[in-house]
Amino acid sequence: MNYLLIIVAVLSAFLQGGCSVAPWERGTLAKPQMALEPNPLQTELRGHVYGSREAATTSGSGAGGGCGCY
Repeated sequence: MNYLLIIVAVLSAFLQGGCSVAPWERGTLAKPQMALEPNPLQTELRGHVYGSREAATTSGSGAGGGCGCY
């Protein structure tokens, strides 16, 4: 199973290396909704709150207070 995933990853890397983007298509790709992470600040905030809450549920981790505050 792992070999299959490696082969697919290598093949997809080779296939992506061969495509070109025309200059008039770069404007479309530069739009915020085309980003892999369209809202990085919101994702970071959610990660911080999630990490704080999860740290409060475990014993001995020592990180975060569990209130979700900064």
